[in-house]
Amino acid sequence: MQRMTRRGMEWLSASADDPAQCRQIWADDPRMPCLLATGRFFDVVSVEERLGLEMFDRLLRSGLPFGPAVVDRKAQRVGFFLGSQSRETFRYYLQRETSSPPPYRYLGQGSAVVVPGPIPLSGDRYQWLRAPMRRPEANPLRPVALATTLVASAEVLARIDHFGERYPTPYSAVAALPEETTTDEG
Repeated sequence: MQRMTRRGMEWLSASADDPAQCRQIWADDPRMPCLLATGRFFDVVSVEERLGLEMFDRLLRSGLPFGPAVVDRKAQRVGFFLGSQSRETFRYYLQRETSSPPPYRYLGQGSAVVVPGPIPLSGDRYQWLRAPMRRPEANPLRPVALATTLVASAEVLARIDHFGERYPTPYSAVAALPEETTTDEG
């Protein structure tokens, strides 16, 4: 869990209907979440929490470019911020990765997202996985990295889910090993 910087707060609050009021709410209570419009400064790709946490971990470990990421613990969703108007680029690269993409929601123009306050606590419903530190620089690789990681993470989780079906007991895993060949030298 991370905290937002002052520059991150300024960038994010600029997307509010009343940016000054949003900043005042956060000044009064830095844990207070705010509802912000998507499509003007940023879009959000939202996925189921388990998939989103796997994606976040893979993006972080691989060093791929990605922006802020938020988790809603009650709704069990993770949202990844992209530059506004990235829908077509994201969709294009997603279709290049697979013909049947995992479920996701794309929040662009006309949608909204709830974001945590600048300093959420660990028990809060809304938390930053990666808080905005400043206005994210435009990077054409972000939608590519996010689409690629979405598909790869879904495939890993699908394989893990089928592990118990293939090997319901330790014996079944051992039984699946090829038989050892013995030689009688002696």
